[in-house]
Amino acid sequence: MPPKTKGKRTKAGAQKKKKNAGNDVEAKSMHRLTMLEKELLQDRLALRRDEAHRAKASAEELKQRLQGLEAELEGARSEGKAIFSEMSRQCRSLQEEMETRSRQLEQEVRGLQVQLETCQREAEAAQREAKQALSERDQTLAQLRTHVADMEAKYEEILHDSLDQLLAKLRAIKPQWDKAMLRLQARHKEQLCQFGLNPLDL
Repeated sequence: MPPKTKGKRTKAGAQKKKKNAGNDVEAKSMHRLTMLEKELLQDRLALRRDEAHRAKASAEELKQRLQGLEAELEGARSEGKAIFSEMSRQCRSLQEEMETRSRQLEQEVRGLQVQLETCQREAEAAQREAKQALSERDQTLAQLRTHVADMEAKYEEILHDSLDQLLAKLRAIKPQWDKAMLRLQARHKEQLCQFGLNPLDL
């Protein structure tokens, strides 16, 4: 009987050792798996950290770009405000100049209208005076022509009467002149003969 008990104990010990060996392998496998998971988690964590760093760097870069764009936008707004203010000032100045010029032109137009009306009245008055002067001139010329014609007729009549009277007087005194001329010629001949001159040779 004792030998049988010893055999059973040996067999139980072998099974226990085999079981312990299996447990060791399983433990090693679990440890290895745990280490792999740990490494994997570390790699993932490192990757996430890199991604986080890159994301942070990108965010910082984007932030800087955004700040630069905001600064440019603010500068553009300031410049736009300055340009708008300058344009508004120039517009107001130009509007004031245009209003001043418009008032000046209105005053000039009113002055020119007054001058034009005055000139028109003066021209109408001058035209009436010219027409009246022409009418008076034509009337005066007609009167002068009539007067001249009358005077010419009178002068012609007086001239004819005077000439007729002169001719009548000449006819009346011509015999006396002829006698006086004959006496004067005879006296000249007698004087020439006294000097020994022939009147026919002279």
